[in-house]
Amino acid sequence: MRNYTKKDIMNLVREEDVEFIRLQFTDILGNLKNVAVTSSQLEKALNNECMFDGSAIKGFARVEESDMCLYPDLDTFEIFPWRPQQGKVARMFCDVYRVDGTPFEGDPRYVLKQAVKEAADMGYNFDVGPECEFFLFQTDENGLPTTVTNEQAGYFDLGPVDFGENARRDIVLTLEEMGFVIEASHHEAAPAQHEIDFKYDEALRTADNIMTFKLAVKTIAKRHGLHATFMPKPKFGVNGSGMHINMSLAKDGKNIFDDSRNALGLSREAYWFIGGLMKHMQGMTAILNPLVNSYKRLVPGFEAPVHIAWSTGNRSPLIRVPAVRGEGTRIELRSPDSSANPYLALAVCLKAGLDGIRNRIEPPAEVNGNIFEMTEEEKNKASIALLPGTLLEAIQELEQDEFVKNVLGEHVSEKYIEVKQREWQEYRTQISEWEIEKYLYMV
Repeated sequence: MRNYTKKDIMNLVREEDVEFIRLQFTDILGNLKNVAVTSSQLEKALNNECMFDGSAIKGFARVEESDMCLYPDLDTFEIFPWRPQQGKVARMFCDVYRVDGTPFEGDPRYVLKQAVKEAADMGYNFDVGPECEFFLFQTDENGLPTTVTNEQAGYFDLGPVDFGENARRDIVLTLEEMGFVIEASHHEAAPAQHEIDFKYDEALRTADNIMTFKLAVKTIAKRHGLHATFMPKPKFGVNGSGMHINMSLAKDGKNIFDDSRNALGLSREAYWFIGGLMKHMQGMTAILNPLVNSYKRLVPGFEAPVHIAWSTGNRSPLIRVPAVRGEGTRIELRSPDSSANPYLALAVCLKAGLDGIRNRIEPPAEVNGNIFEMTEEEKNKASIALLPGTLLEAIQELEQDEFVKNVLGEHVSEKYIEVKQREWQEYRTQISEWEIEKYLYMV
């Protein structure tokens, strides 16, 4: 675990010939932002004196309270391996503060830190491992992205059928150079779809890693003449891209979800954590699946979950408990996609699980059959609810879940709902090609 001081950063910048330092932060929609300073201004940045206009960032602040300061997290210092080796470029993730020295409540990193602190106060460490899927598409003659691919590779296929194999290899090597531990990488089910899994870590570092991962994937793909997209469902008729989240809680260095005395090898806390997730799942969905397009992925027939249920035996429910036990015992939430803001997504997952533990919320019985093959009567009998079917439904569920809104805080929840309502209104006024083809000659 790094524990850099200001002096360490100054020495690293000088010794490694770093000329530019990007002070990165994330807006409420999960977009990575940055202010770049030269090495001559590094000391000022390390003293938390770098300011920016928060009113220019969507969902951050009003004009009359717009001055914000960036406080670099020294332990996130990293040199970009894809930039020049003379006059190198490095980055640090930053927390956003007001000019009076108080944390800005609209900073997603702050929201996650608050959730992690609550877990720590209960004696828990929250460890997370994401499974990030993405597409690699061709670009046009102007270098602009398309949804075109000439490959027809499928799950676990390899080159020469997998046209993206070389790009994926370079992405993995770049990530490893930046300190990632890559556990697996492979072609996914749809043509041009890929997955790279990196080792679990504590929640804040994992959220930072997801942001770094997406930047690295897009950067290296562009070098191969490809466009990487984390859009959940860029093409009709094939699987969409998700970001399964694997979660565990540790106490005194021991995974508390494991209990060999239980028939399923799960502790009471594991059951309660699942219960909390299920209780708040509908209210959390607008955070975990934040785009209009997210709900084109969450439909039956394409391996994405749509039913709020859990199981140790099959992959059709929303929550799966993989077979491994002991220190590897974990809960896998299968609905999120990579368009989610990782700080907000992990915060709501953690707090919902803690709510389950605190209030001993028992989940319903696990569902071991294929839910997609169950009748409506069978699903009703098992009390299996559905995830919201559209962004509008998800926003409405979020508005009604006071617990989830409290996790986000008043500022983030109000701004987030406002932005997403506007996004839905923009979408519903658009005319799609499907509508033209379906109705223009018919009506």
